[in-house]
Amino acid sequence: MSADGLALAQQKMRDAGVPGTAVDVFTRFYGLLESGTTGLIPEADVAPLGDVPHLDRLDVDAAAGAEALAVTVVLKLNGGLGTSMGMDRAKSLLPVRGDRTFLDVIAEQVLAARAATGARLPLVLMNSFRTRDDSLAALAAHPELAVDGVPLDFLQNREPKLRADDLTPVSWPADPSLEWCPPGHGDLYTALRASGVLDALLEAGFRYAAVSNSDNLGATPDARIAGWFASTGAPFAAEVARRTPADRKGGHLVVRKADGRLVLRESAQTPKEDAEAAGDISTHRYFNTNNLWLDLRALAAELDRTGGVLDLPLIRNEKTVDPTDRTSTKVVQIESAMGAAIEVFDGAAVLEVGRERFLPVKTTNDLLVLRSDVYDVDDAHRLVAQVDAPFVELDPEHYATVAAFDRRVAHVPSLRAATSLRVRGDWTFAPDVRVVGDAVLEAADGAATVPAGATVGPEGVTV
Repeated sequence: MSADGLALAQQKMRDAGVPGTAVDVFTRFYGLLESGTTGLIPEADVAPLGDVPHLDRLDVDAAAGAEALAVTVVLKLNGGLGTSMGMDRAKSLLPVRGDRTFLDVIAEQVLAARAATGARLPLVLMNSFRTRDDSLAALAAHPELAVDGVPLDFLQNREPKLRADDLTPVSWPADPSLEWCPPGHGDLYTALRASGVLDALLEAGFRYAAVSNSDNLGATPDARIAGWFASTGAPFAAEVARRTPADRKGGHLVVRKADGRLVLRESAQTPKEDAEAAGDISTHRYFNTNNLWLDLRALAAELDRTGGVLDLPLIRNEKTVDPTDRTSTKVVQIESAMGAAIEVFDGAAVLEVGRERFLPVKTTNDLLVLRSDVYDVDDAHRLVAQVDAPFVELDPEHYATVAAFDRRVAHVPSLRAATSLRVRGDWTFAPDVRVVGDAVLEAADGAATVPAGATVGPEGVTV
């Protein structure tokens, strides 16, 4: 490894105007990386998370819930570009319900919650340098969102990608923007402080933050959870949900045997030999929804104590400098997860919620379900499932990107009677198609169309 790799990376960050606190956080992680720390959490070092309280069984006084929500801010992580679905701008600008985007629906949910409770309930986005301009332009369609003293967004930090062979900052003249990466959503805490937004929120009288991903429309403002969180006196809380076979991979909460701390273990932190044990949903029953609740005063105190550098675990992410070119230079991206802060705070709490609070869109399979008639929208602009969401598996060769998906599924079929839908090959859906049972579309000889008014079922297409 290069002896000056860290110095080069630090200088590159300073030259780009990255805040000093973010450079300090990167410096800590670089030291861990250079020392050989992998961030792995072996199965032998943890125990399963036991029973936790369930939202449906909480007895929260309505007045207490309203009081807590009145001093709550909604923070949405909005730095993702949706590159896995072929997008080159904020994923939250993708239409999900008719012409309404993720951001439109989020704005409507926040405004509806304000109208119902009288809370100020600001909406604040954590944008990346690639999502900021488009997202703020989109929010201009909702001018009533503005709250005095609170900005609409703050900027996630960035850091240099490091060459995997010597940990020096990578150079990529063909597209210098690819030399940079976000530090993972664990940067939330650093960015909140460095941007001045944490202090602004406290000065404006806000005490709590409800944090979630912008592609999860299930994480709506909820006075019951706000009231519960306030009543616990906890500095930090995570919403978890029961794992299903579809959740064998992904972040889940465990208890560290050494000190009894709650710990978030992401897939990238699971040793390969422990993958089967980590995927045992009867043992590790809860996954992390990435819906978090923060006591802003407690967060500010911890950041003051640590000089702005929280003791979050390292996630080493190995990629190529150009994610679309597997032959490009191999790099290491230093990342952290915001949910991992659960181990930083004494007295952190956990709450089990239903799947209705976890509706992320990571693939076009998810997008099809979200756009379909599986969901209705209620008066609070919440997505309400009318049936259990079916399992969807679209042929990745023809549907992986949003552009390819939209060409073939301009007319979203009805999925209310479907248990599952597997599409193999290149199919386009005409209007008024209905999917029933365990439906299968086998590959045809070339491109094919499901005709208007047809039914897709276990035996294929019937007209």
